[in-house]
Amino acid sequence: MTTSPRRAGRLDRRVAIVTGAARGIGRACALALAAEGADLALIDVAADIPGATYPLGTAAQLRMTGRLCEERGATVLTRHADVRSPDELAAAVGDTLDRLGRVDVLVNNAGLATPAGLPAHGLDEDQWRLMVDVDLTGAWRVMRLVVPHMLDRGAGSVVNVASTAGVVGYPHFANYTAAKHGLVGLTRAAALDYATSGVRVNALCPGSVRDEPELEGRMLGGIADALGIPADRQEQVFVDGQPTRRLVSAHDVANACIWLASDESRGVTGGVITVDGGYSAR
Repeated sequence: MTTSPRRAGRLDRRVAIVTGAARGIGRACALALAAEGADLALIDVAADIPGATYPLGTAAQLRMTGRLCEERGATVLTRHADVRSPDELAAAVGDTLDRLGRVDVLVNNAGLATPAGLPAHGLDEDQWRLMVDVDLTGAWRVMRLVVPHMLDRGAGSVVNVASTAGVVGYPHFANYTAAKHGLVGLTRAAALDYATSGVRVNALCPGSVRDEPELEGRMLGGIADALGIPADRQEQVFVDGQPTRRLVSAHDVANACIWLASDESRGVTGGVITVDGGYSAR
């Protein structure tokens, strides 16, 4: 495919890794990064995994994200990797450094919203372990590979995509809430670890994000299914819970991601930015 001419932007000539890039928030962030001039390594498991109760992103969706980013002028590398696998991640990050030469931005977006829909005592060992391994430990694994490169260069921005569940509690989502609270804690601790190094670490906490057709998102529907909300009521139930009476768009999250990735936020590290329509303000 012939790519469009590169346009200068806030992230011109920088390289970003986005995990969970096949669809939804990951795709929205990738498109925004490309539009701002970044080259991209797009990583996704690109397959369903046992224990997840809704379909995950596919290889075809990851390729589509890559094509859309190329149309915006980006050089794109796509790789399949499970954030539970240190070896797969090491190969993907190694390929990124070999092919693109550097990493300036890491968007840790890979995550699951289920298995959930149960009180805390109703979760079994596998349901707890899967959520924490993907949503918390997976982000740490990617940081462990990427941050040393950033430290060597004396610059970098890590954006961990947490959730409103990282700052407030959600009933029947104890494993998800615990993992996202842990991700916020990891963000704050790492920000202090690297505060004098030029490497910044911040967290984004989206609320109820609409499953937008052009982004092929599926997470909100997965959450609603776990809660037993009928399909014809799902969106309205979440809208009714929003102070703004509208759902957040994945593009709203991506806009905040661009700010955290760019030099415009150079004074911000250890920040926890909510994009939740006021939900956590109550």
